[in-house]
Amino acid sequence: MSTIPTATISRLVTYLRILTSLENQGIKNTSSEQLAEEAQVSAFQVRKDLAYFGRFGTRGAGYTVPTLRRELRRILGLNRPWNVAIIGMGRLGQAISDYPHFEQYDFSLKACFDNNAKVIGQTMSGHQVYGMDALPQVVKEKGIDIGFLTVPQAAAQAAADALVAAGIKGILNFAPVVINVPREVHVEPVDFLAGLKRVSFYIINPGLKEELA
Repeated sequence: MSTIPTATISRLVTYLRILTSLENQGIKNTSSEQLAEEAQVSAFQVRKDLAYFGRFGTRGAGYTVPTLRRELRRILGLNRPWNVAIIGMGRLGQAISDYPHFEQYDFSLKACFDNNAKVIGQTMSGHQVYGMDALPQVVKEKGIDIGFLTVPQAAAQAAADALVAAGIKGILNFAPVVINVPREVHVEPVDFLAGLKRVSFYIINPGLKEELA
């Protein structure tokens, strides 16, 4: 498979959300035009994104909603459960651990970690908070696949190193800093300040978004 643009993967997630909504409404068929309208892209872009992974529709008939939804779930790796751990149980970590719908999306919170002695041993959102020294053992015992980094910026690299050493291959990084990991480990940054800066850019350049679409 050729290299897939990151933007394409992001749009696949959007298409999946749209297809899930359509299926919940009992709609059996859709088209690239309908997906494009809902996703605010062009129909050509929809077809191009899907073409990276095969042929899913029929010319003139469009796509079967349940089939395309199932295929996108497979492509995105959502046809299996994923076990998650949160590293850093400050305000953000606690807020994420309180999110009630992980299971609905095939992600299961299995463990929480912190290096604060006042927090270690407490129960938060039904999960015991472990010290970082317990990370390798708990990751192995609970089959953790993905780590959420919700630690301060200065602690992010050390926490990422600990996750990598424990065998974690996927990290969702909420710390506003670039972390270095081996090539086989994927880090997905979540930076709301960067998002705010993009918003401000498009506010002062209202026509540019349409020109680039």
